[in-house]
Amino acid sequence: MAAHKPVEWVQAVISRFDEQLPVKVGQQNTHTKVSTEHNKDCLIHISKYKFSLVISGLTNILKNVNNMVSRIFGEAAEKNLYLSQLIILDTLEKCLAGQPKDCMRLDETMLVKQLLPEICHFIHTYREGHQHAAELRSSASGVLFSLSCNNFNAVFSRISTRLQELTLCSEDTVDVHDIELIQYINVDCAKLKKLLQETVFKFKALKKPAQLSVINSLEKAFWNWVENYPDEFTMLYQRPQTDMADCAEKLFDLVDSFAESAKRKAAVWPLQIILLILCPDITQDISRETVEDTKVNKKLFLENLRKALAGHGGSKQLTESAAIACVKLCKASTYINWEDHSVIFLLVQSIVVDLKALLFNPAKPFSRGAGSQNADVDLMIDCFVSCFRINPHNNQHFKVCLASSSPPTFHFVLVNSLHRIITNSPLDWWPKIDAVYCYSGELRIMVSETLGHQDLPPPTKILFLFFSPLQIQTYTYKQQLTDALKQ
Repeated sequence: MAAHKPVEWVQAVISRFDEQLPVKVGQQNTHTKVSTEHNKDCLIHISKYKFSLVISGLTNILKNVNNMVSRIFGEAAEKNLYLSQLIILDTLEKCLAGQPKDCMRLDETMLVKQLLPEICHFIHTYREGHQHAAELRSSASGVLFSLSCNNFNAVFSRISTRLQELTLCSEDTVDVHDIELIQYINVDCAKLKKLLQETVFKFKALKKPAQLSVINSLEKAFWNWVENYPDEFTMLYQRPQTDMADCAEKLFDLVDSFAESAKRKAAVWPLQIILLILCPDITQDISRETVEDTKVNKKLFLENLRKALAGHGGSKQLTESAAIACVKLCKASTYINWEDHSVIFLLVQSIVVDLKALLFNPAKPFSRGAGSQNADVDLMIDCFVSCFRINPHNNQHFKVCLASSSPPTFHFVLVNSLHRIITNSPLDWWPKIDAVYCYSGELRIMVSETLGHQDLPPPTKILFLFFSPLQIQTYTYKQQLTDALKQ
């Protein structure tokens, strides 16, 4: 059959995949789970040869399942629907990740017209309030990332079109969903440059909500680039790119003009520090006593950032924004080789003491208010990991987090930071975890005490148990750390 009727054979596999989804057959057992995984594997393999056919089939299945939402009632039925959506999205992501490089333009058009709207449905519609919103959005964003790897122009076109529409919109309330796609797409250096250029052309004509959405989304796009293409970012500091710096400087000036109040400054500072990071030569220039007129606003920005971080900015909101911006500066600096002797390291040294004093003060824990606890913890973890990578032997904040008198949140930050240090080490100059082996005994005591804390909510206890020092290990360091903890 495969030899004589390949299209019919592929369609048969797609139909079998559809028929065995939980939303069709009900709760899965071991047999149906194995069968579903087998069908997924078949489609992923077939997609290497019949890409358009498989993607089109999966897109139609996803569309049909999404249309069932209004007809699904009951907890069990809702769970089966959600599991089916996850299975389809996961299969799509893996098929797209293996997309043949020689796919014709027709495939890209098909992906835009059929698949992209369905993926946007999850990213835009499934928000807070839906039981599985976060997981579905995360899975859909993975599909979008894979889609944009080989079909960037298709996704970029949708973003660009929406930006153009918003430049002509006179309403204050605008739909910024398509702008938010910037956060989830795969961007290398050339693609980031393209996004910056597009923003420079259209930023001034946008309404405030759209401007804020672009600011927030571009910042996330930067990190997508740095974390997926760290070598490109490192190279930027060895061979600065004039066109990248030109775009970044123009956008910095536009955003600087936008930030006319303390509230707006707080909203844009994190992006502004990133735009300066993209301009190594400008960062070098503004480190001098006197600067050109066109660079004065950049120098003033850094001065205001330092003042706000030290608590002299006159606004709690600006201090919080300065903390976020400075953590991003520290994090970005870890992707630059110290041997390049960049002035960015001097900039980091000028703020890191005040930054750690603000974030790691057990007498006055950093907080942006109710609803920001998770974001505050993430910020502290980013800061901890970055400081370790900058100087693993400057351990003042380590000892603060380790102290039994510190809040449980500090202990949680410490354990999660150590876990990240071990499991995420792609750059040669990042220090290894053995720099903290000397604290193994104290770590064991800290975890034991924290697990025994009566006031600690059960989910937090479970996380500590999972991230206990005995679990902070990879295959590479497993035996070393286990031995150290037995000392």
